[in-house]
This record gives sequence, C-alpha cells and structure tokens, in this order.
Amino acid sequence: MQDKIVGRVKRVNGPVLIVKGITDAKMMELVHVSDLRIVGEIVKLNGDEATVQVYEDATGIAPGDNVYGTGMSLSVELGPGLIGNIYDGIQRPLEDLRSLSGDFIARGISTTSVSHEKKWHFKPVKAVGDELTAGNIIAEVEETDRVIHKIMLSPNYEGTYRIASISAEGDYTVDDEIATIEDEKGKVIKLTMIQYWPIRVPRPVKERLSLDTPLITGLRVIDTLFPLAKGGTVAIPGGFGTGKTMTQHSVAQWCDADIIVYIGCGERGNEMTDVLREFPHLVDPRTGQSLMHRTILIANTSNMPVSAREASIYTGITMAEYYRDMGYNVAIMADSTSRWAEALRELSGRMEEMPAEEGFPAYLPTRIAQFYERAGHMLNLSATEGSVSVIGAVSPPGGDFSEPVTQHTKRFVRCFWGLDRALASARHYPAISWLDSYSEYIDEVKAWWSKESNDQWAVNRQKIMELLQKEVRLNQIVKLVGPDALPDSQNFIIECCSLFKTAFLQQNAFDEIDRYCSVKKQVKMLSIIIRYYEAGQEAIAKGVPMVKIKRLSVVQDIAKMRFNISNDNVDEIDKLALKLERSMMQLGSIYDD
Repeated sequence: MQDKIVGRVKRVNGPVLIVKGITDAKMMELVHVSDLRIVGEIVKLNGDEATVQVYEDATGIAPGDNVYGTGMSLSVELGPGLIGNIYDGIQRPLEDLRSLSGDFIARGISTTSVSHEKKWHFKPVKAVGDELTAGNIIAEVEETDRVIHKIMLSPNYEGTYRIASISAEGDYTVDDEIATIEDEKGKVIKLTMIQYWPIRVPRPVKERLSLDTPLITGLRVIDTLFPLAKGGTVAIPGGFGTGKTMTQHSVAQWCDADIIVYIGCGERGNEMTDVLREFPHLVDPRTGQSLMHRTILIANTSNMPVSAREASIYTGITMAEYYRDMGYNVAIMADSTSRWAEALRELSGRMEEMPAEEGFPAYLPTRIAQFYERAGHMLNLSATEGSVSVIGAVSPPGGDFSEPVTQHTKRFVRCFWGLDRALASARHYPAISWLDSYSEYIDEVKAWWSKESNDQWAVNRQKIMELLQKEVRLNQIVKLVGPDALPDSQNFIIECCSLFKTAFLQQNAFDEIDRYCSVKKQVKMLSIIIRYYEAGQEAIAKGVPMVKIKRLSVVQDIAKMRFNISNDNVDEIDKLALKLERSMMQLGSIYDD
C-alpha cells in the first residue's frame, strides 16, 4: 500500500474535510488524514481541491494536516475467517479493536479484518498445469463446521492463466503462498488466500438467473402469503416498536440461506448490544450449533461516525457477494436503511449540496437502487450458482409510509412486508399487514410451491386473500349497522378470517413448536382452514345456524393446531381434517332431517 502526501487539510466541517494542493489523487481513493492516520475517502475533486469524508471522529484535525494517499479504493479484505466475526462499518473487527484500545475505539487504530496468524487446513482442487480464469476455485478451506470456504482467483485477474505451482494439502496462514500462476506472457504471479475488493463495485458474474425458488423462513405469513425468492429484495417498513428487528432475527435464524450477513446500520446502541449478545447464543436449527457459525455481523451504532454508517451496507453486501461467488445462498439483513439514508443526508448537507425531498440528497433513489440491484440469483464466474437476498428494514418517522425513503425503496424492491402498529399493539406478531403487504414473486415461485402442495398452494392462497379482502368490507358494514344485519353466510366469512388470523398468521417466537413452521405444515394448515370455510358455507346453505358450527370441538382443535402439532407430526392435521368432515356431516344430517 502506498503512503504518500497528496494534499493538506484546508477546512474541517465535521466528518467532511476540504483538502488543498491535491496531487496524484483519484475519485473514491482511500486516504489517511493527519499523523493519527484517520481513515477517509475522496468523494469530490475540483481542480487542486478535494472533498474527503472521514470514517472516524474528526476532533483534533486541523488545517495544514497532511493527507496521505493509498492508491486504492475503500476495499474489504476477503478470505477465511470472516464468518463469526463482528465488524464496524469499514470492516474493522470490533473484538480485536477492543483488545488494542479498550472499550472505546481509539482514533486512527486499525488492524487486519481476518487473522493473519491463524492457520487454515488447505485442500487444493486444482493441479499444476491447469488453466484458470477469474473466479475459478483453486482450493477449499473448512472455515466453520457449516461453511467450506472456496479459495478463488480474484475477478481482478483478466485473461487465462496456468498454474505454475500449488501448495500441497496442509496448514497455512492467509499470507502464505498457496500457488503461483503464469499469464500468457510468462509472468509469474504469487497467490495467497486473501483478496481485496472495492465495496462500491459489484462483483462480476456470468449472468442473472430466474428467481424461481422461495427463501423459506418458517414464518407462515411470509412463506404462504408474501413469499420472497432466493436472490430477491424485500423492504420491512414499520414505526418504532412494530417488530422490524425481531422479524429480521426470526428470518436470520430460521431461513434456509447458507450464510447470514446482519448489518446494524445506525441503530441504537442498546439494540445492537442485544443483537451482539443474542446471536452467539442462537442455535442453528440445522446443525444444533451457534448461529454465528454461518453469520457475519456488522455493528455501526447511531453514535458511531456517520460516514462509516454510509459505508456499512456496501461493506456487508460485498462480503455477501464474495460468498455468493462460492455457490452459497446468502441473506442480508440491513437494519435499517432509513438510518443509512439519514447519514447520506447529513453528509450531503455538510458538502453543501442542493437538497431534495425532506432534505435528502437528489441522488437518494440512485443510491437505494444501487444497493438493492446487487441482489440476485447468479451464475457465477466459477460456473456455480449462488444468490444474495436483501431484506432491508425501513424506519419511517411516525410510521409514515409516504416519506421518501419508504417510497423510493418500494420502487426498487419486489416484495413489501408492511408492519402495522395496530397489530403490534394487539400483540399480533409478526405484525405484517395482509392489506398493505405484497409480493411480486408469486408467479415465479408458484411452480416450486405446486410441487410441495400438490398444486393446492396457489389456489388456497388466492381464496384466503379474497376472503381477507371481503372481511374488510363486511367489517365496515358491521361498524355501521352491527353484525345482526348480516346473514350467517357473511358473518361466517368474518368468523373464518378471525380463525385464520389467530390460527395461521399469528406465530409465537418463544413457543417450541410454533416458532418455526415447515412448508408441509403450512400447506396442510391452510388447506384445513379453507376446507372449514367451504364446509361451513355448505352447512349454512342447508340451514345450519353459524353458532352451531362455531361450537364444534374440532374448531378449537384447528385454532390450537399451531401449538399442538409439530413439524414432524403433520399427519395429525389429516386426522383433524377427517374429524372436521365427520362433524360437519353429522351437523348437516340433523338439519337435513
């Protein structure tokens, strides 16, 4: 890394510096300011002056301080050891920083993002003489019990190379030479397990693939009503206390992604503390071990430097793309993009740019689009398939979904899980509104769900959504004239929707059985509720009073099935369906006579 003076500080405005006498510097170049070596980045060039945003506290920086250029963009260090780590917004490992400077991060302090002393067991998958192109897998390292780390040729290498030498299987540090490659001109290049990638540049792929497989989360309201495809994008907007963070925690623990990247972007310190304390103790249901064995955490709290908050989501998604290139399905939890947008607004104001809506910069939609467009299901350069799914929380002030961040985010995501304060106040969790939410992945994942449900999922989902819409209109009538004004057939719609909300949409994250619902159980639960509605309407048509149907013991069994029937015992729902048919038949026969 170069270390040369490229200019001197002219003016200090919080984290934004004006640097004069710029020589040999380029846009987005990583720099170090003053003898404290405070990390910064050039964000604007104007003649011999540059604007630099620093990623640490700027207190003490004074006009005349030297600015040192590095010759490279702000980049992340990629290699074995990322999984299980906790980083700040510019990929500094917080545990290592604490050991160096105590509980408070000293300014200018830096360390490597992954351990350069730890040895990893290296297993080559290529041999001398093999040809390589960018993205090809050279070797494997067991990073955790869950993750096999693929050592790849960096996408920075263009053209075709030949392996001149490769290390034998054994234990090596990330700095050790693990191979040498020779280009077409005969130049020999040494390779290690480490590579670097600029955070604002998407990693290249061969092509985008269709999003035809859902990301199964175990949350019924999501999987059944508003599914997210692997490689898709979703926004979770909601006011304070509606459960954005808890929903993301549940998705992180139970979804079928291979890797989780959790970005705490500008959240309150106590909330991030809870995340950092809880995540290591969460048990991965697939392995029985800590969830941290497949998780990377980025913690950038609201009292940390605002510029690092702006960089944190790019840091997270770059690491996610790195594991996607290995062939993994990665899920990113960004909590919250509103705080990231506020960081953009503050920096934009300090740089004296013309504000747009509510003071946000005019390029806010572009930045939001650039972030969400890095999601996708990809055919990688290594010929493997991988995906990055982005789940972004939005914190609109006062729960107002019409504010700019929410509105612009809706333009660039294809799934929307809107949280409702009334549901949260009623202790209905997840508080995802079935009226405000939507998913544009329905048609794409329909084929997958049809295989899992014998073609019943799409039909039953459509029926229940129609009933929920009818219930809204009927409840408006009930508020005006009372329930007695409706016939039993319409009151029964309200009754069935009420049952659906309590027996299906609600889910208890602390219940051993109900906290996760398998696909098979979801299909059967929805089917029996739809059958209850159809059988009830048939009985009402024969003259059976609705009150008699409500009092059937099987109805209480249906209401409690989410707690009483485990994922391993879903055939019990079939028995419940038979009991329902018998009960309805007996009730109908009484009134037939």
